[in-house]
Amino acid sequence: MDKSMLGDLDALPEVDKQRMSAMIDQLQIRDSLRMYNSLVERCFTDCVDTFRRKTLDKQEETCVRRCAEKFLKHSMRVGMRFAELNQGAATPD
Repeated sequence: MDKSMLGDLDALPEVDKQRMSAMIDQLQIRDSLRMYNSLVERCFTDCVDTFRRKTLDKQEETCVRRCAEKFLKHSMRVGMRFAELNQGAATPD
């Protein structure tokens, strides 16, 4: 967890800081799982057509790999843009 997130909470008692830290950690885990589940669902729906065998065929495997790469690149770009916007909002003009 990024400790700078707790910077404004210095006035709180230590117990409350620990609770807030635990809540933030839980939210981050939940968001990570939600992103992973979204990735799996989207790529599976787009790439897997039939259930002929237990493993993916070459075309499905290529599709899943490309889908996952695009999804992760998109997520990283959104995160970077969000950070840029936060940084711009934090600095007074």
